[in-house]
This record gives sequence, structure tokens and C-alpha cells, in this order.
Amino acid sequence: MGGHALGKDLEAVAAEARAALAREIDASGAWAEDPVWREAFETVPRHVFVPYYYVGIVGGHERLWGESVDAGARERWLRGAYADTPLATRLRDGELVSSSSQPSLMALMLTELRVADGHRVLEIGTGTGYNAALLAHRLGDDSLVTSVDLDPEITESARRHLSAAGHRPVVVTGDGARGVPARAPFERIIATCGLPSIPPAWLVQCRPEGRILSPLATGLVVLTVRDATHAEGRFLHTPAYFVPLRGGARHRPERASLGAVPRRGREHELFRFLLALTGGTLDPLEAYALWEGEGRPQRERYGVTVADGRGWAWLDEPEGPYLWPLP
Repeated sequence: MGGHALGKDLEAVAAEARAALAREIDASGAWAEDPVWREAFETVPRHVFVPYYYVGIVGGHERLWGESVDAGARERWLRGAYADTPLATRLRDGELVSSSSQPSLMALMLTELRVADGHRVLEIGTGTGYNAALLAHRLGDDSLVTSVDLDPEITESARRHLSAAGHRPVVVTGDGARGVPARAPFERIIATCGLPSIPPAWLVQCRPEGRILSPLATGLVVLTVRDATHAEGRFLHTPAYFVPLRGGARHRPERASLGAVPRRGREHELFRFLLALTGGTLDPLEAYALWEGEGRPQRERYGVTVADGRGWAWLDEPEGPYLWPLP
């Protein structure tokens, strides 16, 4: 099964599973604004990008593998590759260092990126290469897609996966926080790893009126670039949890104790988003008072501004009254 040339029966299973995944994403409404993405998800073979992955079991992880000698295990691996779930693809000392994101979330992010023909796109966080393949398929020109990841093992295996799927975008080994200046300028930048703030280098490498979509806190922020020093935008409605960017932009704030916060706050996903976004600059009780006082705001009421090398998050308006500096 070199390069995951599947037997005839498994090829049929893969095609059927891909079509079922596309129907599931369609029903979620993820690409409602740009249904052109449906064809990319129906065509690009996700299983090629996840030759193995890990599923959680009691006491640890089980590795599912496309080269298993057991035919039933191979089919389980294949069907799992087309489930609408994130897949853990690399563990180091029991810690997740790389994954293949949930396809419906990928579809939502790609749709919100608003890619058009001829756009040059930079992807931060290559992972398996699947997202880069979807972009290359949509744009119809591999040379328009650049992807960067810090880990040479990840970029090397992504290149192999991409080649097996018939795509050759530019895959660079480097620190995603620095972008890829040699390939700039870009019309679109998309990150598939969690960040504490938006690196200024991305603004420099993005054309005016370009879009930057990045995970931040536990959400997804979409910024419109005004020029090399200024970008601004709001969060999408959806929660999003990503493996953190490794490299220059790491920052983990101290976790404040939530003991004094009422349980309905502690357990509420939107309150935890506010805490993550404010990065420890707000006392949890102050944060809770604000959150309740403002009617438990949805993510879309929050936004981010990056200007002259500084970044800040805000609620409702970029000028305040609620502003919090990003690291």
C-alpha cells in the first residue's frame, strides 16, 4: 500500500466516506457562503495525509494505521480518517504536538478566509498538509500556496503526503511567527495553530485589504489589513481549540484561580473565552462582573486591533471602554 494506494474495495470505501463527510459539512452550513469548497473536500483524499493517527482509549492512546496487516483495522483507520473530528497525528512524551483539524471547522475557516482566484495564501502551521492541499485544489495553482511549520519532521512528511495527493505547494521549515518574507506579499494568511497575539510580521507580508484568520484565545479572529502596521477585525461565532504555535511567539499566562467565581461562570465556555482573551490582565472576579454586566457576550462582540507593533483585544468597540493588551 505504498503511498496509500488502496485496494479496490478500500478505494470505494474512501470515496463513499469522502462523499458522506461532504454531506455532513454541507449540513453544518460551514461553507454556505462559498460552496466552491465542497468540491475540494469531495476530491482531496484526507486519508493520504493521515497514514496513522491516535485515538484516545482508557489509559492512553491507540494507534490506527493504514498499513495494518488486519483488514478490519485498515478499514477502521480509513473510515476514521473521514470522520468529522480532529485527529491526533503526533504525540511527544504523551503530549499532542500536531493534529489534523476537524474538517467542518477547516471548511468554516477556509470559507471565512474568502479566497479568490489568483490569491497568494500563506498558511501558518503545515500539520499533515491536508489544509494546504485543499487550498491548492481550490486555487488550481500549487505555486499560490505557501505553508510554514517549525518542525522539519512535520514539513518533510507533509511534502510527501502532498506529493502523493498530486500537489506541490511551497512548504517551508521555519518559525511561523516570522511568516515567509521571501514568498510575500500574500492576499490571505491563515493560521492553524493557537497564538497569544498576532505577529507584526504577518501585517508586513499581507497586502492592504488582505485578510488574516487566526486562532486566538479559544476563538477565531478575522482581521482586515489596512497597511503594514495596522489590522483590525472581530471574532467568528465558533469556539476553536488548536495546538499552540511552537517557536518565537510562545507565551503562557499564569492561570488565575477561579475558586471565587460562581460555578455558572467557571463552567461557561464564553466566560472562559473572556479569561483566555484577557490573558490574566483581569482578575477573575472582575472578569465575571464584566461578563454578567454585559449580558454574557457572544464571541462576535469581541475583536482585536494590531497597530504600530502593539495588539489589543476589545469588547464592542476598538476604542473602548473595554480594552486588554495582547502579549
